[in-house]
Amino acid sequence: MAITRIDARRFGPWALVTGASSGIGAELARQLAESGIHVVLAARSRDALAVVGGELSERYGVQQRVVAIDLATEGAGRTLAEACADLDVGLVACNAGVASPGELLLQAEDELLRCVRLKVATNLELVRAFGPRLVQRGRGGLLLVSSMGGLQGVPFVANNAATEAYVLSLGEGLHHELAPQGVFVTVLMPGPTDTPALARMGGAADMPIAPMAVDRCVAEGLAALAANRATHVAGRANRWMSALLPRRAATVLMGRTVGRRFAAGAVAAERARAVLGAGEGSA
Repeated sequence: MAITRIDARRFGPWALVTGASSGIGAELARQLAESGIHVVLAARSRDALAVVGGELSERYGVQQRVVAIDLATEGAGRTLAEACADLDVGLVACNAGVASPGELLLQAEDELLRCVRLKVATNLELVRAFGPRLVQRGRGGLLLVSSMGGLQGVPFVANNAATEAYVLSLGEGLHHELAPQGVFVTVLMPGPTDTPALARMGGAADMPIAPMAVDRCVAEGLAALAANRATHVAGRANRWMSALLPRRAATVLMGRTVGRRFAAGAVAAERARAVLGAGEGSA
């Protein structure tokens, strides 16, 4: 599909993209670079970010800055803002996420809290750090990436879905708070998307809707931001489903899909432990 070119005068000259090493984040950075916007790429893997950044500079002639940071640590949002203090950042795309499927009561609390810090605390810190700068400019934007999972509870990813709901509510509120000051705020809610994260979750074999191409998902999100829409569910079929399916039915449907994947993953892990033996498996 045609890529939406974002207005570099409104959203440039620099954009910050979190979770930029692969998937939606890397594609966000690519489409922004194609629009002539320089990019700050943030994620844990410096090597992966360097590859993405190098490709963008070579292909589009933009500048890029790599910030290797664990965004699930306390104060990560403020640290990232300090790393961009010398740049005129006109767009912040909060995309970083983590998938931790499983039965909530059986999951490690540290793992659950890591997800909360990443999606709740760090996004809040980023909004608080960059919001005043955007207001002072009188233009710019925040693109908060949530998911369709934030529209209702989802069994076996209950904590993840709850954090996505926080992102959705935060963005909806900020959209109305900041619009009079010239700052656009949009929450993008992807459904299943053809990314490495989906592959790690078991692929698309039993999905009720075929996964969306990542470039199309991102293009829709940037178009929604350019139009200053408060929220956008990516993909026509996903929009129909979210509009027509009662909330309880959506919870049941998504829970069955995730539950099958979780059960298959647990069986595979048990088989792997049996093959490796207790000694190697615990190393």
